[in-house]
Amino acid sequence: MKLSNLWNTAKEAVTPPTLTCSNPATCQLSLVKAGAEVRIKELSASEDVSKRLREIGFCEQQVLKLLVSQSSLICLVCNARVALSSDLAKLILVEPIRRN
Repeated sequence: MKLSNLWNTAKEAVTPPTLTCSNPATCQLSLVKAGAEVRIKELSASEDVSKRLREIGFCEQQVLKLLVSQSSLICLVCNARVALSSDLAKLILVEPIRRN
């Protein structure tokens, strides 16, 4: 690929990341694309795991940004980067943030 083509591709408008689940109202955190901002709606983990998640900032109504979504996820929550396994992320239901 020529450098000029690469430059033109990089200048194109980037569409904001979205959810990749079938129900866009709520979705598992593991299905969210990197770069998306979401709000936690429900923790569907066991009581002990839910308590620990809340202790590290994953509370209901908390806004977070997904930085990396691969075999594990890295989220920006409460100005801290927190890594989660994809299995744990499946237990966190989120909704997209609508920016005007």
